[in-house]
Amino acid sequence: MNPKRNIKQGAIRLAEHQNRREAVLEALNGAVGVVFAGEGSAPLVGKWRPDFSFLYLTGLDHEAGAAVLFDPTAEDAKRRIALFLRPMNPELERWDGYREQIGQALKDRTGFKTVMRATSLPAVLTTAARRAKRLACLHPFSVYPAAASADLEVFRKLSERVPGVKIEDRTYLLPQMRAVKSPAELALMKEAAAATAAGYAAAMRMIRPGVSEADIANTLEQTYRAHGSTGVPYNHIVGSGLHGTVLHYMDNSGIVQDGDLIVIDSAAEVAGYAADVTRTFPVNGRFTKEQREAYEVVLRAHSAAIKAARPGVKMCEVDAAGRDVIEKAGYGDLFIHGIGHQLGLQVHDVTPDGALKAGMVITIEPGVYFPEKKMGIRIEDDVLVTGKGREILTADIPRTIEDVEAAMRGK
Repeated sequence: MNPKRNIKQGAIRLAEHQNRREAVLEALNGAVGVVFAGEGSAPLVGKWRPDFSFLYLTGLDHEAGAAVLFDPTAEDAKRRIALFLRPMNPELERWDGYREQIGQALKDRTGFKTVMRATSLPAVLTTAARRAKRLACLHPFSVYPAAASADLEVFRKLSERVPGVKIEDRTYLLPQMRAVKSPAELALMKEAAAATAAGYAAAMRMIRPGVSEADIANTLEQTYRAHGSTGVPYNHIVGSGLHGTVLHYMDNSGIVQDGDLIVIDSAAEVAGYAADVTRTFPVNGRFTKEQREAYEVVLRAHSAAIKAARPGVKMCEVDAAGRDVIEKAGYGDLFIHGIGHQLGLQVHDVTPDGALKAGMVITIEPGVYFPEKKMGIRIEDDVLVTGKGREILTADIPRTIEDVEAAMRGK
């Protein structure tokens, strides 16, 4: 096992992570902030994931118990941004992976000039609080009755020990940064979209009556990985017939039947960055008249919402553009979810307040569901908001009735 695996950087360059941290430090304007990685250990299935804002700032995805401290008031410039790592535990590391001692090599690979053990964080943070008198919450606030967010909980304890400390709400800072994607992030998301398109092409070739939903799901993931995917950002949804009317159907245990529609909501991930796509296909290769009519409504709503997506427009306005089409067709009560969401390190990524900005990536996913007819229809694409409008990152996956039926015939 590689003893340095825990500090491996991802596909985002080290300098970009450093620039992100410097931007946070400057934006804090003299307040002290801390971002925690979170606790935990690797599950038996999947892998442990850190807090996504910690990952965004560091690129470190194996360091449970770690934290990044921002202290703009520190006299030593090297200590204004510091990484804290949990202490080494040789016995535990024989189970979970060997870790590296703190030294110049580790600092060079992480891009931090100061790296300390997490046992020293309380003392360092208390000193920073005494000096700055301002503590900035960067983690999103929890809803009650859930426990308070990690930094707010710590800051409350500090305020009991350091008189005059002010706690500020800066929870909007990281969502605003993360929502606008850099060129490097967009390149990874386009790779994820390309791998997703390859998976859908493979799935379409095998869809026919009698095939299992599970086999389709397996084909999707195997193809994603063969085309550069490093994983999937969410469980595959492959639902035919009645199963296609369940939004988060994940059993994938059915057999597709002649005459059914099959809803596939599945996508690839590359270096932590997600795609998110849904398509609806006729199992036998051709839409019935009833299926076609409903599908066309969803497709028009999809087009209207994408057309509405541009800088300065709010997501509620994008939603209204798509929803209006569905409501005018008489299907308003059958569109039971929102039009879409932010996309990035998380499939449902952080969502800043305000209007869309160039560089944001959102999903557009109208759908209607008829349980009594055992028919669900959803169409979802990933859309980059640009300075002039928008770009569909997942446009290579067949979407119109003509393209879907042609692709099914060509399998």
